[in-house]
Amino acid sequence: MKPTLLVLAAGMGSRYGGLKQLDTLGPNGESIIDYSVYDAIQAGFEKVVFVIRHSFADQFKERFDPKLAGKIEVEYVYQELDKLPEGFSIPEGREKPWGTGHAMLMAKEAITGPFAIINADDFYGREAYLAVVDFVGQSTSDTEYAMVGYALDNTLSEHGTVSRGVCDTDVNDNLVDIVERTKIGYLDGKVVFYEGDETIELTGKEPVSMNFWAFKNSFFSALEEGFLAFLEEKGSEMKSEFYFNALVDKMIKAGRATTKVLSSDAKWFGVTYQEDKPIVQKSLQTLIDNGVYPSNLWG
Repeated sequence: MKPTLLVLAAGMGSRYGGLKQLDTLGPNGESIIDYSVYDAIQAGFEKVVFVIRHSFADQFKERFDPKLAGKIEVEYVYQELDKLPEGFSIPEGREKPWGTGHAMLMAKEAITGPFAIINADDFYGREAYLAVVDFVGQSTSDTEYAMVGYALDNTLSEHGTVSRGVCDTDVNDNLVDIVERTKIGYLDGKVVFYEGDETIELTGKEPVSMNFWAFKNSFFSALEEGFLAFLEEKGSEMKSEFYFNALVDKMIKAGRATTKVLSSDAKWFGVTYQEDKPIVQKSLQTLIDNGVYPSNLWG
């Protein structure tokens, strides 16, 4: 069965100063999402589901519906604060969304088979989509998931340190643990991370998670169960968030699931701040110059 692509695009872009998921970065007004969906189509995905907000739904549909008509099936689902299970309500004064696990749950009715999940504002490279389609075609277990692992030095910024989830795997390339390193960067041409007063060198080839995962449909049941437990424990807090990757980690450690780390040589890039924009534009132009993408993506 061909997978569905689930795009997390409900963020409001507060640090960026606008809807960065719609910002024009390609030579003909393409956003990063355009390249992601284009790669997914090339790799063999059959549907894309966008998790968005009602407040910018019209902008989204105007942008993507005409381009994608006849190329891939498209559906929109909505992440709003009040979309909660029966018996729960929004704590007074809460404005923060409920997190990536909640966003993913919004797509439960829209996805019937295996699916991959990505961030709207991250560029992952076609190799990643091909690796996921290959995994879905070969994997037979309902509790075997996958995560695309990027070589650390393909995800770093020239503009300071970054936080990355560094993956620890077993001999079968199954994920054992993800260690969050909050300050990774370049020092005299070497890749290092800072911990307290210590500077620790890394090889730069360590696999890191950039939030590109593949799941079987049964994960939605675990997600529902996990979200209920989260709401019972932390639902009255103002800023607590339910993350799907934290749930996967719990499931791996409890022996309820395995996650294959699929290695990708692609260079990841994304937009968090306005300063990232020219770097992304230059990276996309290089890919176009090298024949990876047509200059006008959708012709």
